[in-house]
Amino acid sequence: MKETIKSLSEQFYNETREYRRYIHMYPELSFTEFQTTEFIIDVLSGFDGVEVFRDFSETGLVAKIEGKNPGKKSVALRADIDALPITETNDIPYKSKNEGIMHACGHDVHTASLLTACRMLSMLKNEFEGTVWCIFQPAEEKLPGGAKQMLDNGLFEFIQPDYVVGQHVMPDVEAGKVGIRSGNFMASTDEIYIRLHGKGGHAALPFKLKDPVVAQAQLMVAMQTVVSRVIPAHIPSVLSFGKVIANGATNIIPDEVLLEGTFRTMDEKWRKIALEKVTDIAEKVASVSGVQAEVNIVNGYPVLYNDPAITEKFRRVASDFLGEHNVIDLEVRMTAEDFAYYSHQAPSLFYRLGTGNPDKPETLNSLHSSNFNVDEEVMRFSPALLVLSAVSMDK
Repeated sequence: MKETIKSLSEQFYNETREYRRYIHMYPELSFTEFQTTEFIIDVLSGFDGVEVFRDFSETGLVAKIEGKNPGKKSVALRADIDALPITETNDIPYKSKNEGIMHACGHDVHTASLLTACRMLSMLKNEFEGTVWCIFQPAEEKLPGGAKQMLDNGLFEFIQPDYVVGQHVMPDVEAGKVGIRSGNFMASTDEIYIRLHGKGGHAALPFKLKDPVVAQAQLMVAMQTVVSRVIPAHIPSVLSFGKVIANGATNIIPDEVLLEGTFRTMDEKWRKIALEKVTDIAEKVASVSGVQAEVNIVNGYPVLYNDPAITEKFRRVASDFLGEHNVIDLEVRMTAEDFAYYSHQAPSLFYRLGTGNPDKPETLNSLHSSNFNVDEEVMRFSPALLVLSAVSMDK
């Protein structure tokens, strides 16, 4: 069946590309993907034997395709459908028409690929066994994440997947290749908000004040000991603060300072310990400085874990399809993904689809940039990879 799948994926390339370009032109932010969802439903309605369920989120949906002996196994394929609050700078015919919103992370490619995969599965339903569930998931880009929302609303109790597969574009990997990693692959992510309350006043009279600006400087340095002195060195971890607001002036010390940052790690046990340490350090440094610390930690996505057995099965399938040299091993990534929630509830695989082409410089721009784009030629086979991961890897 491999050759049939390959042929169909190639045959439907133009349609896949058109799906992608339409979605790219009309991007929608997390939890507001109403038009995108209606487009997906409209496309799916043209495929025979595809049943749609909208019980698990206001936007997004799940499509069901039954093969022979549908109870033999249950496989879930997932694509995220939301976009980012970025103004697109690409000069392309299908440039975003929604001002300030852009598919800068490739979710348009993921969705288009899964739509064609649904079409192929519906045509091949007499050729494979089991049931395939195609999850078109909202809000990957915004906490608490669409995956958590759908799971909390009973998604996995309903579909009971034997395993779950997700695909994500990656400009750092050459088009025509896929990247995989067994075990812990992507980091957890938590947001840290610290407000230091002091007593502001004239900068020439600091002895009369409780200076939150000096306190934040001491705090920023002290916080780095969380990674360098608390977490074991073999566990990848990052603590970064990207926003500091003092809002004083050359001669004004403000009453308060706001810090915002992120903590990421590859270990759930040390994640908990580190976050407790963040609060402890903030409160103690503030106390020594004579100010008060208000700490708010927003827990985000967990560590993304690729099941070793499923990963190796996919390696064999992808190597057979693309050639062994086109399946590469990746390092851990400190970026985060809400697909991680699935990976904590069912055996899962999250692989990266190479979309960078040195002959097309525009495809080498980074994810989340205003000029991000992909080599669309990869969509000749990206639907086939999803289909093969559903029908060619045994339970």
